[in-house]
Amino acid sequence: MLKSYEAIYENGQVKWLTEQPQVTSARIIVTVLEESNSSPCRRTPPASIAGKGKTLGDIVSPIVLEEDWECLK
Repeated sequence: MLKSYEAIYENGQVKWLTEQPQVTSARIIVTVLEESNSSPCRRTPPASIAGKGKTLGDIVSPIVLEEDWECLK
């Protein structure tokens, strides 16, 4: 059965981040994930639409009355 363990390889040493496998000898497969120090890319709207949005009514309650909801009839 295959099991996965998370570790960091640094200067020829393996530092286990989770439990260490309880084996004395094993065949292993190593997958190297490149670390990214930057935060995930955040999408931003184009400057051409900046300041053009409007909030119609309360952003918590519906914009139309519940009596006008066709799905509730």
